[in-house]
Amino acid sequence: MNTPPTITKFYGATWCADCHRSRKFLDENNVIYAPIDIDEVPGAADEVAKINNGFKSIPTIVFSDGSVLVEPSNQELANKLQI
Repeated sequence: MNTPPTITKFYGATWCADCHRSRKFLDENNVIYAPIDIDEVPGAADEVAKINNGFKSIPTIVFSDGSVLVEPSNQELANKLQI
């Protein structure tokens, strides 16, 4: 059985409804992650734009396998994390 990837970076913001929904889903499923607020952490917004070809789309979630989900649904998160 393959080990599911873990979250290495969760880029978001306090004003972002999709970020709140994704964080709630992760919290309810006991997924460990450390949120990075793009408005508070210097360079974070630029990193998100780099990942997303110039767009500052959030949440942008980076996984241990190097893959990225941008504005994922709860189902997409569940599938990726195998939960």
